[in-house]
Amino acid sequence: MTLTELQYVVAVAQEGHFGRAADRACVTQPALSLAIKKLEDELGVAIFDRRKNQVALTPLGERIVQQAQRVLEEAEQVKALAAQGKNQLVGPLRFGVIATVGPYLLPELVPILHKRAPQMPLEIEENLTVHLTTMLKSGRLDVIMIALPFDEPGILTKALYDEPFKAVVPADHPLAKKSRLDSRALSGERVLLPHAGHCFRQQVLETCPELSRSDTEGMQGNSLETIRQMVVSGLGVTVMPCSAVTSKHQHKRLAVVDFDKPVPSRRIALAWRKGFPRPDAVTAIQASVHALKVPGLEMATD
Repeated sequence: MTLTELQYVVAVAQEGHFGRAADRACVTQPALSLAIKKLEDELGVAIFDRRKNQVALTPLGERIVQQAQRVLEEAEQVKALAAQGKNQLVGPLRFGVIATVGPYLLPELVPILHKRAPQMPLEIEENLTVHLTTMLKSGRLDVIMIALPFDEPGILTKALYDEPFKAVVPADHPLAKKSRLDSRALSGERVLLPHAGHCFRQQVLETCPELSRSDTEGMQGNSLETIRQMVVSGLGVTVMPCSAVTSKHQHKRLAVVDFDKPVPSRRIALAWRKGFPRPDAVTAIQASVHALKVPGLEMATD
């Protein structure tokens, strides 16, 4: 068993295709296939279920790939330890961010982080939490920004900030005249939220359970911006994180109303794999987030 064989196995698992994995590993497909078959023969188990036009992991293969990823990361850690003078802020960082954070924080965060780490360009993936989690575990992402709670084996987290929610209603809506409102005031309205794949939807319903009755199935958007435009059109009202309703995101046909205490909110955090060999990169992102000047965000101190 060699590290190269483990790299091939992980590549096939991530690509789901022997040809693409071979291209990624810069070897021929026959050489990659032969190396993986040799490893399977050595272990006496099938790692992949080879079907026509499809490659899938066997149940045991999934566990082997997870362990292989850990072994490869530990090998990278050995390299990092051996080169104690190496700058962890040099080289691309694969960074994932949930879709209800990315559009609102990244335009300010990326320039700040670039000043702190000018030799660490970001490969950014904006996606749903479930997909970011899979990519983080498989090693396709290094660090992700998600909402807590986030309890995954082998994953470390660091809280970044707490973010209050705000109500967004048409400018001519009776609630637009309120300076503050109780979330129960929305229970009789048509509340538009992201579809079930978005963690933000669940966060709103957990902190404002009375909205479950008014959350209309079929009236959901794929993004906060889609929902914003539906509210502009008069279809209903919504709830958004405060970073999505700053002055640069205001619309003359919409009104933003604060909630009464206790204000519903969410906590955003960073997550990365145990053994990730560039902890300084995590620290740099955290420091850059804390340098943001986004109204309403309360930076975490723990």
